[in-house]
Amino acid sequence: MRRALEVFALLLLCGSSAEAHIASNAFLSIDAAGQQLQGSIELAIRDAELAVGVDADHDGKITWGELRASSARLQLYLAEHLTLATHDRSCALRFRSLQVNDRIDGAYAWLSFTAHCAVPVRQLAIRYTVLDGVDPSHRALLNLRAGTIVQSGVLGGRADAREFDLAAPARWRTFLEYLHAGIGHIWSGIDHLLFLLSLLLPAVLLRRQDQWVPVATARPALLSTLKVVTAFTLAHSVTLSLAALNVVRLPSRLTESVIAASIIIAALNNVFPIVTESRARIAFAFGLLHGFGFASVLADMGLPHGARLLSLCAFNLGIEIGQLAVVLAVMPVVFLLRNDARYQRALMPWGSMSIAALASVWLVQRALLSGS
Repeated sequence: MRRALEVFALLLLCGSSAEAHIASNAFLSIDAAGQQLQGSIELAIRDAELAVGVDADHDGKITWGELRASSARLQLYLAEHLTLATHDRSCALRFRSLQVNDRIDGAYAWLSFTAHCAVPVRQLAIRYTVLDGVDPSHRALLNLRAGTIVQSGVLGGRADAREFDLAAPARWRTFLEYLHAGIGHIWSGIDHLLFLLSLLLPAVLLRRQDQWVPVATARPALLSTLKVVTAFTLAHSVTLSLAALNVVRLPSRLTESVIAASIIIAALNNVFPIVTESRARIAFAFGLLHGFGFASVLADMGLPHGARLLSLCAFNLGIEIGQLAVVLAVMPVVFLLRNDARYQRALMPWGSMSIAALASVWLVQRALLSGS
């Protein structure tokens, strides 16, 4: 129990510098036309630091001057770790000047490029090894366009090249790409997981006479968990679909700020209970906002032409699989601890307060500091 409290404390201490989405993702966009390729790659500045060391004075702050001074080294590094080829013949990359693009999770180094291939591109092989050996979790979200055909992929984590048929994208591979992307996003989306965890911590307890008491059997805990997870799933599935299909969109800054606020409310409700038997309502209400958060990553990947519904369903299914895996890992442990008084008096209240404090840092970062 003490170790668990130490983990929560460490989480809080790291909160001042941690972002809610800590996955290391780059964004690679390529347009193919004849023998010409045009595109861009966006690499998080924190990843650029890992790749070539752009923080010249080692003060923990990367300035525009430092980033610009390391532009040539960064271009050389990317040219070595990003290879485009057709018919076993490489297409020479030529990078343009470095720019900076701000995303919700921080600043990105943005480099556009052109590539000339010896023959018209019908099949494109992409080898992406950025941060291999440095950050095994790093991936590039690919958006590949050839005329009206758009397809997506997740690159990285393997040394061999990925082959893409520009005229006939493979639907089964598209499904798997979006499925893996959904699983990866929910596992790396700490804010979504902490919101869900805040609602699940009291699932093994009942509120009686102004205090939490453990459930006697597994059945009420299972029912409570099922209600919360189902409500959260239904809600974010609706808004994810609406946002992905461009029916309804909200500004990312507003969405991410409200998501942080939802974590605070859910966590504090465990310490100062207002809603005890209807936590599923909280899950549904704020799950609608979390769906817009999921949609932001899907928007970066894009929905490929001709497979919009398939890709959307696969991404959402991936989120549900990743979410279910977390629930199955957490709930048996929580159920076994429910009769321990330290769970009711220490782990749940102090854990919830730590979650609320961390979410408060995110709320300030997103609402007040983002874009300043």
